[in-house]
Amino acid sequence: MRLTSFVAALLLLSPGLLAGPREQAYRIHNRLTGVPPSNNVLNQMEQLIQSGQAQAAVELAMQNPRFYDVTLKNWVKDWTNEDQTNRVPLNDYVATVVGIIRDDLPFDTVLYGDTLYVSSDGNAPAYDNANNDHYEYLEENGVSLAQSLQRVVQSNVTGIPDTAGVITTRASGQAFFDAGTNRAMTRFTFMNFLCKDFEELHDITIPDIYVHRDVDRAPGGDSRQYKNKCVGCHAGQDALVGAWAYFDWDGTQVTYTPNQVIDKINASNVFNDGHVVTDDSWHNLWASGQNAVLGWRGMNGSHQGSGARSLGRYLASSQQFSQCMAEKAYKLVCVKEPQNATDIAAIKAFATQFEANGQYNMKSLIAKVSTLCMGQ
Repeated sequence: MRLTSFVAALLLLSPGLLAGPREQAYRIHNRLTGVPPSNNVLNQMEQLIQSGQAQAAVELAMQNPRFYDVTLKNWVKDWTNEDQTNRVPLNDYVATVVGIIRDDLPFDTVLYGDTLYVSSDGNAPAYDNANNDHYEYLEENGVSLAQSLQRVVQSNVTGIPDTAGVITTRASGQAFFDAGTNRAMTRFTFMNFLCKDFEELHDITIPDIYVHRDVDRAPGGDSRQYKNKCVGCHAGQDALVGAWAYFDWDGTQVTYTPNQVIDKINASNVFNDGHVVTDDSWHNLWASGQNAVLGWRGMNGSHQGSGARSLGRYLASSQQFSQCMAEKAYKLVCVKEPQNATDIAAIKAFATQFEANGQYNMKSLIAKVSTLCMGQ
């Protein structure tokens, strides 16, 4: 009897051994929640898989609060800091992403919605623009995000009119508006939501008319380095950074001063004839040329706008946003990068379905992608 139990457990835990419907159900539940399913849930998932309803089986596993409280929380933490580590406290950025997924809100609003998630727990400190106490209390005291998160209007809480989903949360501002010239916000928004760092978008053929004054046109006395290397990233990213021109981090909270460009944006004058930001307008010069492959939809045919929310909406409307979310979902559940042609094609198809009719249902996307690595 003991040997039989041992063998049964081994079969459940070993990917290559007789991965039938029951083993698949067990494995995917573990990956999504970090714990084994109850016998009742396992039986239901097994039956769904046997009847060809693998996605429904995954969605059943996702009903476990740990999917939100542990798996999603730790997944999103990486997005909230430059070190890309989940060894950081729970914060408003993470809570907002988790809440959007839990409530089946269109996930593209993560980059432009006037939305923030806080907890309804009566013992937690109130949300404060100047500290992270509210969320640290939730984590330290094991308050369930799945059960306690509630949606509020971000602009009502922060007083910032140009809200842009997680971009304008306190945690995001602390990580990406602090010091520098706000270029970090553009870079990490691209990395987190388009799965592209600027080096991958390097294009020296686009005009450098928006490159800022702090970029040396002849580093080391050699203008060729600027023309053949520096301009490849700066021409594109500097044309976008104006979206954050009125935003800053004052050491405790995000600040927003309408119609007043923050000093650090134009502080350096290494090259006096460089572009000077005068408002919060932005231009996507990567919309043409080699980077047109990212599928920029534009805003009424335009690839420019003003402010954080308009840029967030623009980025979220791209095909690359949907492709990136599908790839991240695959890596979350399958714990690897897609490699075989079948999975790559399926991920592309799921990305297209994700954005169909403006649904952008992230929970459904994760469930679909999970079926690719349940085991045979």
